[in-house]
Amino acid sequence: MITVGKTQVLTIERITAIGAYLSDGSNEKDVVLLPEKEVPKNSRVGNEIEVFVYRDSKDRLISTTRQPKIELGAFAVLKVVDITKVGAFLDWGLEKDLLLPYNEQTVKVQKGRNYLINLYTDKSDRLCATMKIYPLLKADAPYKIGEWVEGYVYQINPEIGAFVAIDNLYHGLILTKDTNSDIHCGEKIHARISEIRNDGKLVLSPNKKAYKEIPKDAVVILTKLNESQGFLPYNDKTDAFIIKKEFNMSKSSFKRAVGKLLKEKKIKITERGIEKNGK
Repeated sequence: MITVGKTQVLTIERITAIGAYLSDGSNEKDVVLLPEKEVPKNSRVGNEIEVFVYRDSKDRLISTTRQPKIELGAFAVLKVVDITKVGAFLDWGLEKDLLLPYNEQTVKVQKGRNYLINLYTDKSDRLCATMKIYPLLKADAPYKIGEWVEGYVYQINPEIGAFVAIDNLYHGLILTKDTNSDIHCGEKIHARISEIRNDGKLVLSPNKKAYKEIPKDAVVILTKLNESQGFLPYNDKTDAFIIKKEFNMSKSSFKRAVGKLLKEKKIKITERGIEKNGK
């Protein structure tokens, strides 16, 4: 049986002017088109081809030799490339972008940002993305208290905290008292396990010993200052998203690093931004 959303090896049943029709061999009527531009040269009837099967813009089954960034049932961090009346569209490596319906969003997504999603099929057998991944995660992570882990924030509840998918597999939570305004859905988190709850879910602490990050972050800022003739148009009023994009650090980390550089009198702050002393 040909499966939507999966990479599979199919056999060429016939070749036409618009492409090759592929089958899994179980049913001659159960075929899917591989467009002519993707059919390997010198292909013949009976040849096997590895393809990914999905639906085109008209909801017709179609296959591609391209490798998507995600397959059915899996998790991936994808970028929002467009927002329309029906939802957001994500870049998943294929010609037709992947739909993230509004009712599958845990937060209002923004164009250009990345979000952790799971791929599923809706009632019409169409591939869609969902940010509602809480019930899909496991609580038997093989980690101990004190170990450091990585994951992506997929939901934020102001009263509870930031929910994190550790290794895209396990439940993680950063309590509200340990979060800050810089944390957003889609952000990659490096945190220490501070507690393993009775239900097996992990409580994370990303701020432990944060002062140790200051020297590294300060070096990043100084390096960028040197590359920009001693001036950078950023300060504590700059949006956290821009800080993350330009410096690859949270706004709180940026402010700590700037504070250290100010204390050491290596920089000065003006209305225009940051200036290196003695430039």
